[in-house]
Amino acid sequence: MTQQQLEKYLWGAATQLRGTIDAGDYKQYIFPLLFFKRICDVYDEEFEKALAESDGDMEYASFAENHHFQIPEGAHWNNVRETTTNVGIALQEAMRAIETANPDTLYGIFGDASWTNKNRLSDETLTNLIEHYSQHKLNLATVPDDKLGNAYEYLIKEFADDSGHTAAEFYTNRTVVKLMTMIMDPQPRESVYDPTCGSGGLLLNCALHLKEEGKEYRTLKLYGQEINLITSAIARMNMFMHGIEEFSIVRGDTLARPAFLHNDQLKTFNVILANPPYSIKAWDQKAFVNDPYGRNLWGTPPQGCADYAFQQHIQKSLDANNGRSISLWPHGVLFRDAEAEMRRKMIEEDLVECVIGLGPNLFYNSPMEACLLITTTNKKENRKGKVLIINAVKEVKQEKNIAYLETKHIEKIYKTYNLFKDEEGFCKVLDNEEILNNKSSLNIAQYVSNVDTDSIQLSVEDALKNWNESSCALKNSMDELFQILN
Repeated sequence: MTQQQLEKYLWGAATQLRGTIDAGDYKQYIFPLLFFKRICDVYDEEFEKALAESDGDMEYASFAENHHFQIPEGAHWNNVRETTTNVGIALQEAMRAIETANPDTLYGIFGDASWTNKNRLSDETLTNLIEHYSQHKLNLATVPDDKLGNAYEYLIKEFADDSGHTAAEFYTNRTVVKLMTMIMDPQPRESVYDPTCGSGGLLLNCALHLKEEGKEYRTLKLYGQEINLITSAIARMNMFMHGIEEFSIVRGDTLARPAFLHNDQLKTFNVILANPPYSIKAWDQKAFVNDPYGRNLWGTPPQGCADYAFQQHIQKSLDANNGRSISLWPHGVLFRDAEAEMRRKMIEEDLVECVIGLGPNLFYNSPMEACLLITTTNKKENRKGKVLIINAVKEVKQEKNIAYLETKHIEKIYKTYNLFKDEEGFCKVLDNEEILNNKSSLNIAQYVSNVDTDSIQLSVEDALKNWNESSCALKNSMDELFQILN
């Protein structure tokens, strides 16, 4: 199959669920089913290979060292395919048996979908899904990791488009992910962390970034935490589908129970990339006042907005020598009064390296403009005491109700970040003191305006004339309307 044919084939299963379950719930059924099929097909492929190498020794071919994952007897895809009644029960039991047989790698990976609820998924529907995926082998010879990984990413994007408001919790605009990865520039053997990892796109792209550069990506250490069960499972499946095996993705609430600790302190990382949930209100603010991990570096955020709780968690989790972070936020984090004191301390400690204003519609189901906040624990000498402000709001391609960055946009922003120099109407290097004197505001438009003021300036006389003309036009229209109504 070509890449396009593979994607069409995989998406075809989801279309069979239309009208049966909500679009936002497709992912909790389709992804586990696809992963189940993949690992069974790969197991068969490994079995045949070991069988050939051992001159037909069935016992040798079954040894664990010949397989990535163990498939217990009775839990294979073919066993479920042979089931005609209570298919959901057979699926659920097979998935749980595989998780139990691979406790270190696959425990909990199939999520908690209600396979046995026949009101949602009848035996007929499940049989049709299984038969759809049974049309093609999904082993490594037929569909290599790269090919299946790309198709898996395609499915994530399609589910995001189809599910509307639920998309943001597991999907970050992939063009923004590309920019974030390029700026962070992870290197072999470094540790990379995403405290709110969703489906794992930011972490995964760090490995793919190294792979594209011809560097050893398998030595990259990937860590992620995600509060949603099915989304964290999707992230783990996403890694395996791309052939990434050295990672740790844990389900849990990052603010309440951070997963990665070392000697009872937060584990630190070389690179952190994040797209945290913004302005959440349901969090334990009182506990953060006396945070046992010392994450209230600059203070306690307001109850109605936990943005700076996440930002301080990120900062506390950075390596002291070469830690660097990039996080995607709405613009409000740059100038809201309620967080001014925390922002002041962050700037005084010379942690902010760069702020990049991005265009609207890059967040799913939201027209708001986004920004990237970049911090580092050890700035380059020529960047100390300074912050680069980039106004890239116009560097965006609008398409329907979503926007994305074209290659030319990404390259322009990336080049500007590396140059760290002023460019009229696009970017400006500021001393920390200037920002502190402006009430610690990082509001991009306050420092860099890309509006062509010459083209919009009007004299008082012209403005008054335009106002009068528009007023007259409105009055005439209203008079005509009243005449029609009478």
